[in-house]
Amino acid sequence: MSHVIATFFYIGHLRPAPGSWGSLAALICGAGLIYFAGLIGLCIGILFACLLGFWAIARETTGKCDHDPSEIVIDEVAGQWIALLPLAIWSLPFESAAFHYMFSFAAFRLFDITKPGLVGWADRLVGPLGVMLDDVIAGLMAAAAIAFVMVIL
Repeated sequence: MSHVIATFFYIGHLRPAPGSWGSLAALICGAGLIYFAGLIGLCIGILFACLLGFWAIARETTGKCDHDPSEIVIDEVAGQWIALLPLAIWSLPFESAAFHYMFSFAAFRLFDITKPGLVGWADRLVGPLGVMLDDVIAGLMAAAAIAFVMVIL
């Protein structure tokens, strides 16, 4: 069960760029969560992704040299869902919502890949906390960027 959670139902085994595949799957599932369950549903999803993700990552990496294998993408799921929080708070017409969803994906991937500031610091932490925390911080940064763009536009 930990492998299913850690790989987000085996999405993490897609190649190339499993993190991007995981973020894309999270974007689609997150949009569904927002549509069907709203802000509260998304927040519950984030909480479960973080808690179950921490557990699954700990189980999947115990005793292994690689503390952050590429197939583990539950951290990307949690981070991408955090990036979607502004879209769950402010409803948008479909035309502009589609742009903002794509922007959330691009912003999250940019921060997750380039690892600026606190994202890089968290990425250097060893263990499940570091694996999860860098994506949570990248998600918060992406959420701030999206909120800024929403206010400007």
